[in-house]
Amino acid sequence: VKLVESGGGLVQAGGSLRLSCVVSGASFSRLAMGWFRQAPGKGRESAGAISRNGANTDCPDSVKGRFTIARDVAKNTVYLQMNNLKPEDTAVYSCAAKSAAYTDDTFSSLDSYTYWGQGTQVTVSS
Repeated sequence: VKLVESGGGLVQAGGSLRLSCVVSGASFSRLAMGWFRQAPGKGRESAGAISRNGANTDCPDSVKGRFTIARDVAKNTVYLQMNNLKPEDTAVYSCAAKSAAYTDDTFSSLDSYTYWGQGTQVTVSS
C-alpha cells in the first residue's frame, strides 16, 4: 500500500491549505484513514480521522472548526482542508491508513494505523 501526500507549503496566518493523500495498492473503500502531524521537537498527534464510508469524521479540539477531513472514493484520495491556519499548526503532516472491519469506525491513535505516507511540510508564518 502506498500513500502519497501533496499540498503542503508556506502560508500566512489566517490562510488556508488543502492537503491530499492518494492511496494505491489496496481497496480504498476498505481503509479507514487519518491525518497526523508532527511539529519540531514534539510527538506525532492526530489532525483528523475518517471512517471507511466517509460518514464519520473526528478531529481533535485543537483543530476542530478549522480543519475538515474528507475522502473521494473515485479518486482514492483523502483530503485535509485547513482553514484559519495558525503558526502552531506548523508541522509535517502525514496521512495514514488501516484496514477496518466496520465501515463507520474512526481511529485517532497513531498506533492503530498500518500504512503511512512520507509527509508534507506545512509552515504557517505569523
